[in-house]
Amino acid sequence: MKRLVLVGGGHAHLSVLLAMAQRRPKDVELTLITPSAHQNYSGMLPGWISGHYAQTECRVDLRPLAETAGAQLVLESIVGMDAARRCVGLTDGQQVDYDLLSLDVGSEADTSWLLTLGDKLLPVKPLDDFYLKWPKVLRDAKAKANFRLVVVGAGAAGVEVALAAKHAFTQSRIDGQVDLVASESGLLAGHSNAVQSRVLRYVKRVGIALHCQHGVGTEDAVLLADGTELAADCVIAATGARTPVWVQVSGLALDGNGYIAVDRNHRSVSHANVFAAGDVCARNDVLMQRSGVHAVYAGPVLADNLIAALSGATPRPYHPKHRSLYLLACGPRYAIASWGRWSAEGQWVWKWKDWIDRRFIARFSVPPATRSMQLLKESR
Repeated sequence: MKRLVLVGGGHAHLSVLLAMAQRRPKDVELTLITPSAHQNYSGMLPGWISGHYAQTECRVDLRPLAETAGAQLVLESIVGMDAARRCVGLTDGQQVDYDLLSLDVGSEADTSWLLTLGDKLLPVKPLDDFYLKWPKVLRDAKAKANFRLVVVGAGAAGVEVALAAKHAFTQSRIDGQVDLVASESGLLAGHSNAVQSRVLRYVKRVGIALHCQHGVGTEDAVLLADGTELAADCVIAATGARTPVWVQVSGLALDGNGYIAVDRNHRSVSHANVFAAGDVCARNDVLMQRSGVHAVYAGPVLADNLIAALSGATPRPYHPKHRSLYLLACGPRYAIASWGRWSAEGQWVWKWKDWIDRRFIARFSVPPATRSMQLLKESR
């Protein structure tokens, strides 16, 4: 009996669970280790902040998926790993051995220069914590005059969160200000000038103050490079990513930034029995942007390669697309599209995004009995 252990319920592992339900090799014991029975979908977070979705609409219940796949669901967090001994350690002290391991645990927000803010700091990741704490921020904002919210980080996540928060303030008639702190490179580095211009116009239109400077946290504010202090009742960190601490001592080969180094098959370059997908890893053969899009598209390939590793078949590579489609929510039911040099905006872009997001959730939210029937039909 071979033991396949999946750590994390991320986007890629959702596809792995569906594949295992349909064609799991014989004599394979499957275990999914994840801290929550629900996987929150990051693509719908801005819509939830804006009030367009209930939290239940933005997440996938992992329990029926695990049941359909015949997987043991362990609701714990991983705190350590020993690649040489082929085991992972959990928060309850349990040690789980594996023959084949797949990691899809995402990343953490790098908040090292904001930690002085203490309880005022709210990282976007992990999403479970953000979903838990944001309603309290909104309550505090309603109860205080001139509430000051600062969002640090002006990539896609930071821009969407800032716009969503501003919309939530407006809808709730909150007396508050939203500041967005970008680096010297400005809004949405890596996106086209046309997209940056569209977003900049929209940010100014809704009254968000943009600061293109580096900022560090103090006890009560974000201190900008030019000495300006942005008073803050809450600071949302949508900053650069980093891997969990345990990755650094796992024994796996890492790239220069501390991510698990994987080849084109998403297999560890140092340990053939370990695979990884999503933000926790980095390809050694091609530069990929850190985007949930790649985790979604890599999921079916990861599933095929895990099954190939168990059965002795040849794995297949994941070929990332040169351009990724970004549909940036703007607060109200309005969005801006970015795809290479092409861009567009409007309510129709929001409807497009809403359709994609709801379809993603629905794909992995079919009850076990129904899913089993669908899989049976697909296999015929």
